Amino acid sequence: MQLHGQCHCGNIAYTLDWAPDPTEIPARACDCSFCTRHGAVWTSNPDGHLRIQLRDPAAVSHYAFGTSTANFHVCSRCGVVPLVTCAVDDGLYAVVNVNTLDNVDPALLRHRSASFSEEDVSSKLARRQANWIARVSFAERLD
Repeated sequence: MQLHGQCHCGNIAYTLDWAPDPTEIPARACDCSFCTRHGAVWTSNPDGHLRIQLRDPAAVSHYAFGTSTANFHVCSRCGVVPLVTCAVDDGLYAVVNVNTLDNVDPALLRHRSASFSEEDVSSKLARRQANWIARVSFAERLD
């Protein structure tokens, strides 16, 4: 199944190949202050492939806080945060915000809360490496 998502204005768009077709999609509401204030709810498929397209890369802000290991991609135009990336060793990993998905049946979403504040940096990176989307690529600019 291909899941499509984007920020509100479409400047940051993505396609997530999710195979096999999901019978449910985990939706984790992180309890950190940034995610809570943005209403972000994250999902990932470690076997998926995420392709990110940026209409105007100059209109994308990057935000990192705490351990500065997660890179939040924030649209400078509409303020939406559709995805987060994290570099671990030589790989790039990502999660996407389910609230930015365009074509998902809400009945597939399995919501739960998540708290990662007690993790040290090495535990955070190991968890992301194991659970986040492992194949992440940035496509050519959208026109």
